[in-house]
This record gives sequence, structure tokens and C-alpha cells, in this order.
Amino acid sequence: MKLLFCFLLILGFSSFEKEHNAYDLTVKATGIKSKNGQIEFALYKDNNVFAKEGKTYKLIRKSITDDEVSCTFKDLPEGKYAVCIYHDANNNHLCDKNFFGIPTEAYGFSNNRKPILSIPTFDDCSVQLNANKSISIKLIY
Repeated sequence: MKLLFCFLLILGFSSFEKEHNAYDLTVKATGIKSKNGQIEFALYKDNNVFAKEGKTYKLIRKSITDDEVSCTFKDLPEGKYAVCIYHDANNNHLCDKNFFGIPTEAYGFSNNRKPILSIPTFDDCSVQLNANKSISIKLIY
């Protein structure tokens, strides 16, 4: 019985420590020109899959009610994260692109990095999360 009690006590302390090191990242999309569709917020934790569809760490879609939309990724472990957003104006759950692979729907990256010849890197867009944090991303049209 004492062994079971000790195990439960240790388990309780370990879960407390996990909660203690969990943070929230609030992301605000700005510069929205139309209320059609939704804004998709894609959170990445792994630089090897950054900005790849279907490889997100967490994903949130929000309806547009104003020229700014926010979401919060809750209870994230401490670490580096990067965010990609896009305005899914036609609600097809895809960031539509032209023949050359350039998005035809508004998009943006954390740290407001703009692509030059290709998408920015994870390190260019990364945000160190070691406390609750808010960032803002302006959409690129």
C-alpha cells in the first residue's frame, strides 16, 4: 500500500511539473481584407516539416468576423515554434496556389517573414516559447 501511495505521489508531482512548463501562444492575423472563409493557423515544432501541409504540430481554423482574427495554442511545452497562416477564402481547406506554386490566397509567417525565392526557414520564423506569448502576423496578398 505504501508503494502504491509513493507511486501516486510521484505521478502527481510529475504531472504538476508538466503543467508548470506549459505555455500559451496567442497568434493574431492582421490585414484581413475579406470576411469570406476562414483563417487557418498552423503551428510547427519540427524544422524538418515546417510549412508542409498535413505535418503541423497543431492546427486551428477560425471564422472571420473582423479585419483581425486571433487564436491561442494552449499548454505548449517550452521550445521553439513557427506559425504559418493563410486565408482560406473559399473554405476548401487548401492554400490555393498558381501554376508556379505561389499562393493565390493571402498568407503569412511568424516574425512577419516574407518569402523571397522560397518560403522562409523554420529558424527565420521561429519563436522561443518559455512564457505565455502573443505574436501578430500580417497577411501577404
